Amino acid sequence: MRFSNIISLAVVGAAGALAQNTTTGELGDATVTTSNPVGLSVRATLPDEPFTPASSLNGNVKGYVSAQAGANGVGVDYEVSFSNLPTEGGPFTYHLHVDPVPEDGNCTSTLGHLDPFIRGEDPACDSANPQTCQVGDLSGKYGKITSDPFTATFHDDYSSLTEGVGSYFANRSFVIHFANKTRISCANFAILSSNSSYPTNPTGGVTPSSTPSGSPTSIPISGGPSVLSVAKHFAVVPAMALLLML
Repeated sequence: MRFSNIISLAVVGAAGALAQNTTTGELGDATVTTSNPVGLSVRATLPDEPFTPASSLNGNVKGYVSAQAGANGVGVDYEVSFSNLPTEGGPFTYHLHVDPVPEDGNCTSTLGHLDPFIRGEDPACDSANPQTCQVGDLSGKYGKITSDPFTATFHDDYSSLTEGVGSYFANRSFVIHFANKTRISCANFAILSSNSSYPTNPTGGVTPSSTPSGSPTSIPISGGPSVLSVAKHFAVVPAMALLLML
């Protein structure tokens, strides 16, 4: 009996720990974004000088975070590249942050991680359940920076390139951190390319673009006299047909 009680308590404790790590907070799990404009891509490139100089850093970390709308507008595809990393203080992390970097380059002004579901940073992100993590916690969901150079490509279902959505980040920034959370450097996203195509809608049809390619050709007003003569011609035809029938 005593042994079974111990086992039961262990199971309950493990389940409680799992539930704690998979809680997004006040608004529940992050939702999949499905309306990202196909063809839209953005990039944020780190500046030449670091925000936090360090003896382990020669100049600044070089690199960028690039992103584009996922297939059919679902989620976002990322490409990440960093090099010239500090020789100590890792593993390094990087996140989407709420505010853009101001003109003075102050990375503190970017505020906290992008977190529209109010999940918070603690407990740490469970990468096996990315929907339970902060939307902006990219390294928590897809891996910290553990090599120099470091490159990664991944798809995130929960961030957005659709304006007006809480998970939208094209007008925000990303920050790269030491393991102790000190901010090393930061950069704003900028739109690289865009087009007028839109994702497939949930029923399988295609939402038309804002400028349909099959728009009817308008008749120029400058051709008024010729158009009037054509109209008169068609008006005469029924009259002639009526006379023939008499």
